Amino acid sequence: MAIFLHRVGRLAFRQRWYVALIWVAVLAFAGLSALKAPEASDKGFSMPGIESQKAFDLMEQRFPGTAADGATARIVFVAPSGERITAPGNRQAVEKAVASLADGGQVVSASDPFRSKTLSRDGRTAYATVTYEVGAKGLTDASKSRLEEAVHSAQDAGLTVEAGGSALNAGGGPGGGAELIGVAVAAVVLLVTFGSLAAAGLPLLTALIGVGVSMAGILALAHALDLSATTSILAMMLGLAVGIDYALFVVSRYREEHARGRAPHEAVGLAVGTAGSAVVFAGLTVVIALAGLAVVGIPMLTKMGLAAAGAVTVAVLIALTLVPALLGFWPNAVLTRRARSGGRAEEQDTRNNGGTRWARFVLRRPLPVLLLGVAGLGTLALPAMDLQLGNPGDEAKPTSTTERRAYDALAEAFGPGFNGPLTIVVDAKGTAGAKSAVESVAQRIGGTEGVVSVSSPRFNKAGDTAVFQAVPSTAPTDEKTKDLVTSIRNDRPAIESRTGVTFAVTGTTAVDIDIAEKVQSALVPYLIVVVGLAVVLLLLVFRSLLVPLKAALGYLLSVLASLGVVVLVFQQGHGAELLGAEHTGPIMSLMPIFLVGIVFGLAMDYEVFLVSRMREAYVHGESPHQAVISGFRHSARVVVAAALIMIAVFAGFIGESDSMIKMIGFGLASAILFDAFVVRMAIVPAVLALLGHRAWWLPGRLDRLLPRVDVEGEALGRRPAAADPRSAGTTTGREVSHT
Repeated sequence: MAIFLHRVGRLAFRQRWYVALIWVAVLAFAGLSALKAPEASDKGFSMPGIESQKAFDLMEQRFPGTAADGATARIVFVAPSGERITAPGNRQAVEKAVASLADGGQVVSASDPFRSKTLSRDGRTAYATVTYEVGAKGLTDASKSRLEEAVHSAQDAGLTVEAGGSALNAGGGPGGGAELIGVAVAAVVLLVTFGSLAAAGLPLLTALIGVGVSMAGILALAHALDLSATTSILAMMLGLAVGIDYALFVVSRYREEHARGRAPHEAVGLAVGTAGSAVVFAGLTVVIALAGLAVVGIPMLTKMGLAAAGAVTVAVLIALTLVPALLGFWPNAVLTRRARSGGRAEEQDTRNNGGTRWARFVLRRPLPVLLLGVAGLGTLALPAMDLQLGNPGDEAKPTSTTERRAYDALAEAFGPGFNGPLTIVVDAKGTAGAKSAVESVAQRIGGTEGVVSVSSPRFNKAGDTAVFQAVPSTAPTDEKTKDLVTSIRNDRPAIESRTGVTFAVTGTTAVDIDIAEKVQSALVPYLIVVVGLAVVLLLLVFRSLLVPLKAALGYLLSVLASLGVVVLVFQQGHGAELLGAEHTGPIMSLMPIFLVGIVFGLAMDYEVFLVSRMREAYVHGESPHQAVISGFRHSARVVVAAALIMIAVFAGFIGESDSMIKMIGFGLASAILFDAFVVRMAIVPAVLALLGHRAWWLPGRLDRLLPRVDVEGEALGRRPAAADPRSAGTTTGREVSHT
């Protein structure tokens, strides 16, 4: 591996013009393809295998022409204080708005609150439900404008009018501010780390090129692969973060080799052969974790994982080819000012830097450091035991949004469960007396404890399928609502035997409950697959049994601690206002899977980069303790910089208004903080110090069976001297061009 990548690095250095032009062509081709590609079709959210999804599919089949997951808008009308919504002027304003909405081209129905009797008991609040034939993404500008005009007309009449529902969901991802914050912080960290504008700018430039290629590729394939707008969010986060980090490691190793007196072309080759090998295997762990999301069985999650894995792959390829090519254009620009002005390559004095001092501190007292680190992360992980999963809706949005105000108005007027009604789909095909059987089902479910009311059943044209809604007494994200859904489903055999018809429970609330259960059931298999594959990969990299196991256990500590602080903030509300989270409640159902998968891949990044330098020193004859010090001497500063950059990129997304993005950004930033600074910088050296030579032990038979990948560049050290040219002085750009 090291020899091959060494050749790749030197080739990219020599053929820098061709390499640069190839990447420019790839970026241009991807960009043009994205511009010409049709938009992704809006097929809605799909969750195969769960009851609520099967009910949706049945509705689409039995009620042709109406999408079961078509967009809806719920318009809430509130009369001024002291007035009733049924007053002549107020009623006229409401009816005018509803009539205007009903004339919309994409509207299936718009309910009149006075005919459907959707009025509050105090007579002050009413609501109208508008159902569209397409999903939110398929709504035209004319439909959205008509909705806004209807709301404004009623407001002009003196009513308080708010609108909620999926029709107002604009979709999409971050607005751009998050990325700018992350890039700005990364630039500062790189400048401080390298002390050179060119060295700081090169990783940023290559990372942005990689993100551009990835995002354009996702847009170009969106229609063909049915990728949603949220698919690119994760790819953008990871592509930017690992793109900067991977280039950072290659540039840092190049500066190190150059300082030892190597000619630029050889320094590049060695940097790609050693640091590049670590980049390859670190990238592989991330790709394994992301591709493993397919195990969960959620199509949207699988697509997000594969798209992000593609972005990581692009970042790896750029680090191995474009970075050495750009170093070929400016071989001296990335050096420190002292190295550039000294007229010769200077050997860096890194014997007593911050990394070595910290390593010696841990090696002197490994047991206290280990116990303190484990106890601290364990304490932070405790809130994770109270984890409640769900999908926060409009109630989690800021009060400045009309969706949140509509949610609050409905909850106040009709009760907390009104915002999450359960949809009951009754299949009466082949049953005599279908109407009476359906009414019997509705009556039985209406009498269930925890159900406030049920609506009148609505039949399809064939009369063999009916739909009605049951309103719970508790909020959609309340645990009692989950118990209610379970109770109704458990009572199904008795109801079916009595009526002769079958039914299923669906609706947004039921879908959220089913997703949470599916994610929980898939978490352990996902952990086994991802951790198992990555441990095997690390076994190849480090040729040790204990180091991969230690890496996996350290990861579990960091991911549980990060999940614990997510629960502490977003579920229990401690410090939530500081992050702009105005509503606390269940954690997004997909959050644990995101943390488990993404954090594992990123945690292994730092494990590979840091421990590979220790392994490199060990195989070159240093003692276990001295190898730990050597690893920190060369890698600690760069690993800290890489972690700070990744934390900055993820933390930038905390400022987004979307609760899902905010939660993911906070969780990932916390996880990197714990893993990089507590696990990799403290627990790892403490464990290695306690294990000594045993840390690098591998049974002889297993050692002979495993292929050698040579991440440490051991084979590079055995090359003939002629293959390792050194220069007595600093090579100029003119001299480099002739190499």
